[in-house]
Amino acid sequence: MTRGTIIGGAFATVLVLFALSPDDDPAAATSPTMIPSTPATHEGLLYGRVTTDDGEVYEGRLRWGGDEEALWGNYFNGFKDVNPWVAHAPPEQLPKERLSIEIFGIELAGWESQFDLGRPFMARFGDIARIEARGRDLRVTLKSGTVFDLDRFSADDLADGLRVWDGKRGVVDLGEWGIRTIEFLPSAPLGVAPYPLHGTVHTRHGDFTGLVQWDREDAIGPDELHGHTVDGELSLRFNAIRSIARRSSEGSLVTLLDGREIVLSDTRAVGHGNRGMYVDDQRYGRVLISWDAFERIDFSPGGTGPAYGDFPPGHPLTGSVVTRSGRRLAGRLVYDLDESESTETLDAPSQGVDYTIPFSLIASIVPPGLDEHDAQHARVTLHSGEELQLERTGDLGERNAGMLIFFDGRQRPEYVPWPDVEQVDFDRPPAMYQPSGLR
Repeated sequence: MTRGTIIGGAFATVLVLFALSPDDDPAAATSPTMIPSTPATHEGLLYGRVTTDDGEVYEGRLRWGGDEEALWGNYFNGFKDVNPWVAHAPPEQLPKERLSIEIFGIELAGWESQFDLGRPFMARFGDIARIEARGRDLRVTLKSGTVFDLDRFSADDLADGLRVWDGKRGVVDLGEWGIRTIEFLPSAPLGVAPYPLHGTVHTRHGDFTGLVQWDREDAIGPDELHGHTVDGELSLRFNAIRSIARRSSEGSLVTLLDGREIVLSDTRAVGHGNRGMYVDDQRYGRVLISWDAFERIDFSPGGTGPAYGDFPPGHPLTGSVVTRSGRRLAGRLVYDLDESESTETLDAPSQGVDYTIPFSLIASIVPPGLDEHDAQHARVTLHSGEELQLERTGDLGERNAGMLIFFDGRQRPEYVPWPDVEQVDFDRPPAMYQPSGLR
């Protein structure tokens, strides 16, 4: 059943937009002011088979938390139980930080401590074959066959549960502790289904185009933008919106498809409380655009995102490392004592935009020279030839734990601390995910 949200007051006529209850077919409620769903949109939506602890099996379209991640390009997040690569690095060469106890600016005690070498886990759903719940752990198997055990209680997306659009039983919401396994499958024909949000986000320093998650969450047309007008609270479906432009720290100008404009205020949704916009820009993988960097988004109608089959299995990272002393070591690489596959990502910001770049897209990384102590950027060159100047934080900062290089068939790798790295060059993987934009 649908409910109507009436926009009145300042408008000469009344516009009715429909919001869906969780169990509604997203195509069931449309109006001339909306972009209708189409049968061709299902390939980009998550799909899989879920087995519960009591042996029940559900298969269909999936969405995390009921209203969160819905697309193959979205990321599953967690935290790895152990970091097996640390054992290959000499403990005395691992990066350290100085800690101290101070009172009124006077240091009473100081000591050095090794950086925390535990690592978060991030993988696109299109790269994952299976997720299995194992008590306090989650076991994630990638398409490549690589297995990661995650700490279930450290920032896993499963905590919000999973919604399944089962072909026989309808919409089913499953809680975290009732799920045994999730097997991801190519999306089966779904008939009419919602389309993913797609658009161009404009910033002061450039534009980014691709699939969009507004406020890190809203990802499909029937999702709603909430806020306040002079006449009270208002909810707008994204498939009725043409553009959103920031007006102030507390509000935005929303333009509807029929040309009407609404000044919407809400620090959480359209103001400085907004957590940012994810854009799956095929040039970079995924970027997160902060509210401070955001200027305007123009939505593009219709289409779908990449399908499950558009994400090839990952490959081991290979390439070479040139050291400050001039040595060149070539072979299999482990970056930051963590990333070892082409589907894993380099994470670093620039001018209010956080880049999450799969290593399959990266040709080389050049940190600033030792004589450039004040340099704030590292040079990252993509296989496309584009160069990015990314800030020396995240995977490019002083907390980088260094490089492992397995060369000449040796079982034990050579370890190069990050300050000793002059340049890293990556081989192009045998198969690279090259999204074609909307289908």
